Amino acid sequence: MNRSFMNRTEHEYSRAEQSYAEAEQKAVHYFNQLHQHVTQRTYESGLIEDFQQWKGRHISFISRLSRWLPVKQRPSAKDYQRYIHWLHTTNKLDSYLHRSVAYIYMRDLGRALDAPQTQQRVQEVVDSLRGKLLSSATTTDAQLPEFMSMDGVYRWAQREGVEDAVIWVLDKLQQVAINIPAELNAEQAQRKLIKIVVGVVLHATEEMDDSVSQQERSHRLDEAIRLGYSYGLTYPFIDDILDSTLLSAQEKEQYSRLIRTALLTGSVPKLGDWSGSQPELIRYIHSELREAFEYIKARQQPSGGQQQFFEQAYVFFQAQDVDRTRTLDDNTYTNEELYVPVILKSACSRLVARSILNVEEDEGFDLRTFCYGIYNQLADDFADMFDDLANGAVTPYTYYLKYHGQRSDLLNPFQMYWAVIHYLLHEVYHSDEQTCEVILDRAINGLKRAYERLGASRYGETMELLTAGMPSLNRVVQQMVRHAEDVDFLDKLLRDSMLVHLRQDREQQAEFRETVDTVREQINGTLPVKKREGMLPTNELLIDAVNYSLEGSGKRLRPILAWVMAVRHYGLQQEAVMPMLRSLEYMHTASLIFDDLPSQDNAPARRGRTTLHELHDSATAELSGLFLIQKSIREQASLSGFAPPIVLKLMDYSAQKAEELCTGQAMDLRARGQRLTLEQLNDICFYKTGAAFEASLVMPALLAEAKESELAVLRAFAYHAGIAFQIKDDLLDFKGDVVQLGKPVGQDESNNSSTFVSVLGEAGARREMWNHYCCALEALRKLPVGIPFLKHLLDYIVHRER
Repeated sequence: MNRSFMNRTEHEYSRAEQSYAEAEQKAVHYFNQLHQHVTQRTYESGLIEDFQQWKGRHISFISRLSRWLPVKQRPSAKDYQRYIHWLHTTNKLDSYLHRSVAYIYMRDLGRALDAPQTQQRVQEVVDSLRGKLLSSATTTDAQLPEFMSMDGVYRWAQREGVEDAVIWVLDKLQQVAINIPAELNAEQAQRKLIKIVVGVVLHATEEMDDSVSQQERSHRLDEAIRLGYSYGLTYPFIDDILDSTLLSAQEKEQYSRLIRTALLTGSVPKLGDWSGSQPELIRYIHSELREAFEYIKARQQPSGGQQQFFEQAYVFFQAQDVDRTRTLDDNTYTNEELYVPVILKSACSRLVARSILNVEEDEGFDLRTFCYGIYNQLADDFADMFDDLANGAVTPYTYYLKYHGQRSDLLNPFQMYWAVIHYLLHEVYHSDEQTCEVILDRAINGLKRAYERLGASRYGETMELLTAGMPSLNRVVQQMVRHAEDVDFLDKLLRDSMLVHLRQDREQQAEFRETVDTVREQINGTLPVKKREGMLPTNELLIDAVNYSLEGSGKRLRPILAWVMAVRHYGLQQEAVMPMLRSLEYMHTASLIFDDLPSQDNAPARRGRTTLHELHDSATAELSGLFLIQKSIREQASLSGFAPPIVLKLMDYSAQKAEELCTGQAMDLRARGQRLTLEQLNDICFYKTGAAFEASLVMPALLAEAKESELAVLRAFAYHAGIAFQIKDDLLDFKGDVVQLGKPVGQDESNNSSTFVSVLGEAGARREMWNHYCCALEALRKLPVGIPFLKHLLDYIVHRER
């Protein structure tokens, strides 16, 4: 190994270890102060006095009588729409938002709530949030506020001029979701990653005032999104993986050594031959982490910024590693060994998040963030203590639960929690009234949630154990838990809603894939045209040619979509609508045969196989296309169980769509060699692609005799989904994989055709695709009953690789 490299590595290691030692010394000093408060119980009387002042705002005469008087119950926070509406109608929404936003500014941004600038910003955010939440509460989607939906995020990106960064991060998040192994909690991993991205963007936003130009603002937000993802990636792909059972002990050591080397040297080492399990996953993770690491590194200021980031990141990783290597079977850990790594890792996680942005120093930020971290971590550890205990994880709570009977010297973590609260309120935040309000709100909210989660019996047993050394304070605290009102927080509601949404989205994705595979198989089995006995040899050859085209690896999106609408949405019988499904695929396959002809696109391959005219000749291909069109009409005419006028209406509509397909292809051919406008492209795209999507939605609706208002929504959805689909096709033709596509790339350029990529550029085409994605989702919200399949169809359209 190169001697200069070894010397540099040793120097970096020495400096990193020095940084860790300094941070550890600071954490030990903080721990000793807290330890003294716990052992001397100096926090108890102060907090009792704080609660006496606090309870007047949270315990009313009515709330004391609520167990005897019939009162209207508040809706569950899980019912997002009704809950926000209830807060608004009871005039509680403003106070709810104020404490929620103030808490975010204190926890995530490290702000002091008594600063006038912070108070002004909190109020501005509250005013903005109020309108957004009330607007979202009127939509049909009860899971998430509209501004947290995919289209809501992209609409924000359009306003801020950061569409490219948001498209990039949405694609990245999609890949992370696909690659999260079963050993990890997928929803929690995604939530934490999204939370970090949002947190870094919040930091960046708060560092800009009105003097910053829109161009500079967009640039900073673009960087913040990418930096947030790059840093946030460490949670699922470092912390969660090392905490999981995915890797063996030896593999974890190898993986940790790789991470540590990167932080010490500033360069991610090559993975080499991974000797352990999950080689494909580890290669993907290594590639993503290397890209993320290099992005962060390139954006750190050379004069001290890089060094600060790497040192803080090393302290964070080392504290995590020390904490992670503890085993619950070892009964010899000291209190200092238990708490100091917790102080370090909980503080550094937010210090690192701020350091990657190279923002100016904020007086008091480091102190507030360093001292605050353990409060948040102890609250999380309390919520998770029984799960952690079952998993053998060492936290102050699990260790105390296991060894409190054997070790009288062990600090009670619940007493430590209240000592931290007292220290924050009076030593760090200088007895500020609003800070006291928010932190005590949060503490009581956490206990109320624990009571609800554990049930009265287990909660009582837990409190009996953890509060034995603080009887006076506990009496006050439990009174607050029983009677206090208005202590809930928006971030908890959003977290719970996001977890439900992510879980349901994952289940719906699986159901979407299963539906597609199952229905495709059913449709494939019915598509081949059967030969009749006594048929002329020429007819047999023609049917062979037709079936050759039908048997390719087609996606069958149109009949699958029609099946979902007819059977699942409208409740029609599958057997009754099968002729309609076949007719859609016959018509679509016919259009592909004609498109591929030498006189049109002159394509050599389709659906992973040689095109029909290449296999036979153009005349056979043309006749096969005509045959399929007639077969499609006969299928529609065979629909039984529906009133004849309805079937005739469907056939008339289908004929109109077939005409539009012809119009679209003619427009496309005539436009070759011309520079088209976006409006002209949209027209061609709708006729070529959108019309067929529309038919797949509207034809089942016609059979179900749906209202015209619903038909209008379906047409709007189809218009935008069809254009999004075509733009993705253009992007794949521009830069796709031949094997995955099953056809050559670069066909549009060879044919001198105008495409969304040639007109808008690659980045512009992606922006236009996501704009139509949003328009399609917005149309879906107008349906009286949601159709999850259509939302996941849109996701498939924009993320597909073929």
